[in-house]
Amino acid sequence: MSIGGFDWRKRCFHHLLLLLFTFTILHRVSLNSVSAVCELSISDHNKLYNYSLASSIPKFPHGILSEDGFYKVAVNETVLRFQLCDAMIFNHDPPICVDCRGCGGSTHCGMGCSALVSENIEGYHVCTTIGQSSTTIINLLDKKNPQIGVIVNMSNIGLKQNCSLSVSVFCDSNGVQVPQTLVQFGRCDYATLIRHPAGCAKIDSAHGKGWGWFTIFVTLILCLFGGYLLVGTVYRSFFLGIRGIDIIPNLEFWASLPHRTQSFCMSLVRRFTGPSQGYRNSYSPVNF
Repeated sequence: MSIGGFDWRKRCFHHLLLLLFTFTILHRVSLNSVSAVCELSISDHNKLYNYSLASSIPKFPHGILSEDGFYKVAVNETVLRFQLCDAMIFNHDPPICVDCRGCGGSTHCGMGCSALVSENIEGYHVCTTIGQSSTTIINLLDKKNPQIGVIVNMSNIGLKQNCSLSVSVFCDSNGVQVPQTLVQFGRCDYATLIRHPAGCAKIDSAHGKGWGWFTIFVTLILCLFGGYLLVGTVYRSFFLGIRGIDIIPNLEFWASLPHRTQSFCMSLVRRFTGPSQGYRNSYSPVNF
């Protein structure tokens, strides 16, 4: 009886480890996908602008992602709920819709997409999915002023119509201004804006990225020198039959190179500083 109980506890422990491992892998994959969706790097005038909307910053550990799980904008009878860089999560105030196709269905409405619009039509809340996180595209708000911020575009392909949402993210290092306006273009295209510190780029100097002309020149000289040694060594070994250290081409020159360099440096020093005290004292006056 005790052996059977031990086997049961062992199997439970193994299942628990498997669940923890699976959760860790899924969590890491989710974080990597969020980071990849919300990153943008632009080079302009020797400056590199790096945007990472979902990265942790002071006071905002989740970046631009709403800690409530979603942003909400209500204008007249139209309500927009959305989340940037990820799908929405509802711990409170979930949307109640007649149909929630493409965004979690009636039982989990809003949990399967990144943007959802609900409209009150004759007393019924009709919802339309307008954005999926997998379709997120980030561009600069103004190419002439890259530091202003970015615009986040997402879309959804429906059975009857294609919808989209554009969120302008303005850089504001002083704090957050949640979305307050909602503009509709056409039948199913919407736009809003938000001010957030996560919309500010990290600016790095583009200098030092890659090789400069001097590094390329030195590398070319070293490659030529290495080729010269290789070809000379092969020629002297296979065609002249030379063995040992004498196989190195122009060995006498390379052996005398340190002494030549020292003599050259000493001559330069004497030229600019004059003869040394010891050098002058080595001569004594001659009386006639």
